Amino acid sequence: MKYSIDKQDRYAIMTLDVDNLNSIVAPDLKSEFVIFRNEGIPNFILDLTNVKYIDSSGLSAILTGNRLWKGIGTFIVTGVQHAAVKKLIEISRLDTILAVIPTVSESVDYLYMENLEKQLEEE
Repeated sequence: MKYSIDKQDRYAIMTLDVDNLNSIVAPDLKSEFVIFRNEGIPNFILDLTNVKYIDSSGLSAILTGNRLWKGIGTFIVTGVQHAAVKKLIEISRLDTILAVIPTVSESVDYLYMENLEKQLEEE
C-alpha cells in the first residue's frame, strides 16, 4: 500500500496513493492505523483524494480508524472527490458516523476548533 504521512504535534495526515481501497489494501491500512494509534497520535486525518473506488473492506478499514481514535481524539475523512467514493459513503450512511470534511486544510481547521471547544468546556 502506498501512502504519505505528515505528522504534526496535534495530528497526522495520511494521504493514500492508491486508486482502489479494496480487500487487497484494507488489511494494510488497518495495520497502519493501529501502529499510528500506538504511537500516540492524538488526531488522524485520512485523505482520500487519490482514491477512486472503495469496497466494503475499505469501508471497514475506515471504520476501524474511526473506532481507534474514538474517545482519545478525532478521526477525519477528507478528500472525498470521486463520485463512486462519495456515493458509497452516502449509501452506507457513513457520512452520519464519520467526520467527513471536504479538504485537508478545512480538516486541520476543524481539529483546532474542536480543541478550542474542549478547552473552553474545561474552564
